[in-house]
Amino acid sequence: MGYLNNSVVTVDAILTDKGRELLAKNDGTFRITQFALSDDEIDYTLYNPTNPSGSAFYGQAIENMPLLEAFPLVTQEMKYVLTTLPRGTSKMPVLNLGYPSLTLKQGASIAITPQTLNYLGGNTTYESSGYTATISDVRTLSTFNGVGINTPDATALNSTVTIGTNVSKTVVGTTINLTATTVNTLFGSNNFLQATLTVVGRDSGARLTIPVTITKTSAN
Repeated sequence: MGYLNNSVVTVDAILTDKGRELLAKNDGTFRITQFALSDDEIDYTLYNPTNPSGSAFYGQAIENMPLLEAFPLVTQEMKYVLTTLPRGTSKMPVLNLGYPSLTLKQGASIAITPQTLNYLGGNTTYESSGYTATISDVRTLSTFNGVGINTPDATALNSTVTIGTNVSKTVVGTTINLTATTVNTLFGSNNFLQATLTVVGRDSGARLTIPVTITKTSAN
């Protein structure tokens, strides 16, 4: 979703590729229950407190920036989610997944428990609402689910089944479980598959993306 311009409040809202996939199931499960706001296109380094025209013009460059139209690529949307942090926060929360990247052999499994640093006055915190995790190509994994958050919305999202095409999948939990695919036909003539894993703190808005590589081990 995005504003078509910054002089008239006209909102352009479209479904992402993932939203279209869920809507196409036509089984009554597609329901929009929450929303979030982001400022992906804003460069705050343009804020200029030395503008000679005075304080009313400090943010002039930001206010005159062109705004993005909505586009359906879910992995490129909502990178910088707006969130409310406690008064006096001096450091932005950041995520720690314990791995700068993931490399899994076919059939191998791993469980990731994200931690949020610089959050709520602590060095390490697990967010009470958990984390959303998105794999860019769900075909690379035979298992991808989240555990630890048992709300109806989280349960519904974790149980979503894709249609076996090159699409992303999002799950919710305090721990994210991944198992690499054992399907050899996906590799073609390659010895590895690549995807990205994006994790976002549901309370803090902190976000981290790491590369995921699945290596081929079977000749069949």
